[in-house]
Amino acid sequence: MRLILNVLWFIFGSGFVLAIGYGLAALICFALIVTIPFGIASLRLAVYSLWPFGRTVVSRPGIGVGSGLANIIWVVVAGWWLALTHIVAGVAQCVTIIGIPFGIANFKLVPVAFWPLGREIVDLAD
Repeated sequence: MRLILNVLWFIFGSGFVLAIGYGLAALICFALIVTIPFGIASLRLAVYSLWPFGRTVVSRPGIGVGSGLANIIWVVVAGWWLALTHIVAGVAQCVTIIGIPFGIANFKLVPVAFWPLGREIVDLAD
């Protein structure tokens, strides 16, 4: 079932578009050198947005103060509007019964888009 939902998400649920967007953001962050940690977070978001079903986001223990400060910068620069975009897209997709799983996938992307550093994406146990 996960495979079917992930393929449908990739084609119809904007997974491909999200991955390209996050990938381009990562390339820009890598080019600016100072923002490499944000580039890594953007790549993590790109991979997660490609195949969100069957995976979840967990907090990584012991991330440190630097990661918390970087997250504050992320929220101010990009996190709030990325999270808001996922919320709006999720609500719009939940309007139809067919779009509810895609809306839930967008809601799963909200916490990691808002506060990406210090989080890890893990596979759900079968």
